[in-house]
Amino acid sequence: MRYLYLHGFASGPQSAKGVAFEKHYADRGIAIERLDLRVPSFEHLRLSAMIDKVRAELGPGDEQAVLIGSSLGGLTAARVADRNPRIRRLVLLAPAFQLVARWREQLGPAWDEWQRSGWRQVTDYTTGQPARIDFGFVEDVARLDRGWPDIRCETLVLHGRRDETVPIERSRELAKANPLVRLVELDDGHELVASVPAILAETDAFLAGV
Repeated sequence: MRYLYLHGFASGPQSAKGVAFEKHYADRGIAIERLDLRVPSFEHLRLSAMIDKVRAELGPGDEQAVLIGSSLGGLTAARVADRNPRIRRLVLLAPAFQLVARWREQLGPAWDEWQRSGWRQVTDYTTGQPARIDFGFVEDVARLDRGWPDIRCETLVLHGRRDETVPIERSRELAKANPLVRLVELDDGHELVASVPAILAETDAFLAGV
């Protein structure tokens, strides 16, 4: 069984939650592999390349895996699991479903400028410095993130009720639509850092016996 952690947008394999998962499960004899999904580069980030990276990490054969994904990493994990019998369980932290529609609504005129210029200024959380990302990123997401992924494995979703980046309503809709999905609502925002102990406890219970 492989255990892969997929970080979120503008984050990286050194994310606080990824490191917390690795340490927690190392103490239990389980290796969490923290993937670098800034592919092919952060400026030219592509969801399709992220999905391909996870699939390549899984490699050939029939070895099963547990995917743990945060935000954009959660969306990636769900799309990798789409009709994939090798994915045994999913743990999704504030998964960024329907990202393009949400960003278009939230950004307003800034969305039009991004499309016109081809670039949007963002903060790279791995460096704390300004960075930019091209409009091809959302065009790529729009091609892949249509409707709900066809998740056929047991799935735990943990989402903050005060999340203003990815509204919890989308996770509620997924849980309502798919009986394999269990949603745990947390009194937290998008980063969920304050909820890490609760997240690890819920994940422990969810993965027991896998």
